[in-house]
Amino acid sequence: MSNVKELDQLVEKYKVLKKEIHKVIVGQEEVVDQVLISMFSRGHCLLVGVPGLAKTLLVNTIAQSLGLSFNRIQFTPDLMPSDIVGAEILNENRKFEFVKGPLFNNMVLADEINRTPPKTQSALLEAMQERTVTAAGQTYQLPKPFFVLATQNPIEQEGTYPLPEAQLDRFMFNIWVDYPTFEEEMAIVRSTTQDTEVHIQQIMSSEEIMRFQALIREIPVAENVLEYAVKLVGKTRLNDASAPQLTKDFITWGAGPRASQYLIIGAKCHAVLKGKYAPDIEDVKAVAKPILRHRLVRNYKAEAEGYSMDKIINELL
Repeated sequence: MSNVKELDQLVEKYKVLKKEIHKVIVGQEEVVDQVLISMFSRGHCLLVGVPGLAKTLLVNTIAQSLGLSFNRIQFTPDLMPSDIVGAEILNENRKFEFVKGPLFNNMVLADEINRTPPKTQSALLEAMQERTVTAAGQTYQLPKPFFVLATQNPIEQEGTYPLPEAQLDRFMFNIWVDYPTFEEEMAIVRSTTQDTEVHIQQIMSSEEIMRFQALIREIPVAENVLEYAVKLVGKTRLNDASAPQLTKDFITWGAGPRASQYLIIGAKCHAVLKGKYAPDIEDVKAVAKPILRHRLVRNYKAEAEGYSMDKIINELL
């Protein structure tokens, strides 16, 4: 493989990048890994966690360390598609001109995405899928690279518009952000209650990110790894011959082909960042939870018997 040298460079950069991020972010090792894997795989992430777990700070820190333009959009019930995409306005020459909205950045944080009506959610989803924006019949390209990181609060369901399954499917990862451990919280409190400012260095350029994204797609995958990923997704579907009893008992809806694609691309990226040049089945397993978590629909029986989504995925693995 002629790209071995470049892949080694990626691993080096990745280590430096993580060090830089951890100047600001204490702990959250797995969350940082998963966000970076999804970025190098050209995917978008959904971060789910209660308020105050530094989700916004994490995204902002990653954007700074990658030298990307960043914007945060607070999703509210009265947000209109034009508020995020942009709108045509009449300029001083009495001509219509398109004023770009906050979506025209490399990294967009969609804060509390489930607070906004479906009309605005779908404007964001067109951008995620096509990486373009259409306004007044004109199509505009979004900057490259382009990532959406959306956050969702799992507790408050009052006044929210849950994302439909088809829209959830656009996110590569559903990342669960958990409370810090006692030691981590001690470190967080210690560092944030003093008047110290941390400066984040830029570790990568946009060109490097795009080169690494292309490199990861060029990595070969063994037939047995491909088979494992596709069979795993097949097991989540009720009408599939390989579906175990667990699926028939607890799942109403299985994952689509996009899950298989993401399992392979996620496994490639996971392998490279762990210093390997090709993914194996362990790499597929490592990314399975955040990829499948939001693509399966549990039934009432699963909820009644206390079967969480992660528990179901663990058993399928």
